[in-house]
Amino acid sequence: MTAEDIMPFADWLRLREPADAAARAEDLVDAVRPLLTGHDPILIHDLGSGTGSMSRWLAARLSGPQHWVLHDRDADLLARAADSMAGVTAADGAPVTVDTRCGDLTRLGAADLSDGALVTASALLDMLTAEEVDRVVAACVDADRPALFAVSVTGQVRLTPADPLDAEVQEAFNAHQRRTVDGRRLLGPDAHAATAAAFARRGVHVRERPSPWRLGPEQADLAVEWFRGWLGAACEQRPDLVGPTRAYARRRLADAAAGRLGVLVEHRDLLAGG
Repeated sequence: MTAEDIMPFADWLRLREPADAAARAEDLVDAVRPLLTGHDPILIHDLGSGTGSMSRWLAARLSGPQHWVLHDRDADLLARAADSMAGVTAADGAPVTVDTRCGDLTRLGAADLSDGALVTASALLDMLTAEEVDRVVAACVDADRPALFAVSVTGQVRLTPADPLDAEVQEAFNAHQRRTVDGRRLLGPDAHAATAAAFARRGVHVRERPSPWRLGPEQADLAVEWFRGWLGAACEQRPDLVGPTRAYARRRLADAAAGRLGVLVEHRDLLAGG
């Protein structure tokens, strides 16, 4: 697998959006609703918004006027997210408005979040360091705002049919997720647990739920792109895997083309506060 095999990030976010939507824990949304009573409009800060997947998903499940503040480092992704929210309405048809803020979301403080009713994020935590996670948690707690953080990877995957190389590739991929980038040691699959622990240390109640991707023949396009990225990262981490996994990649892609490949990617959701 080479860099040329991996699709642009915005396209990847668009492809994965239905799987994220299907995976997120709906019962945590049920627990969020009472926490938003008295806010009119409901102002929600979404961290690492990407193309707006989380805001579109959650806005349609909450009633009443909403104003979303989307935070991301990437101005182009923010523009796409804002455009994608046009026409989105609340569950009861109430209006949903959007603002965007481009910058380093790990530098947000309590003052930046205190005007909101809720802080959200999806598929974000694994890209942060332990220090950054602690800062984000501290900002939420100091602002006294609940946080709904969804679809955080755990590092556990299962492919069917099983292959002897699966475990070795998984181990190399997880090591890649924990790599050091520009002096930042990413948490990768350890991020969800670190986030839950950071809230707990501050005396904040945390509810956790599984939110796995379950990919079958109907999600073959996503399964193939996920597999390419997963294997590519593993080989980047361990170049010695490039040769042994050539035939492995051919087998897996043939399984996907034939509708035989199943992929389970474990994630976790958490609701902190309330």
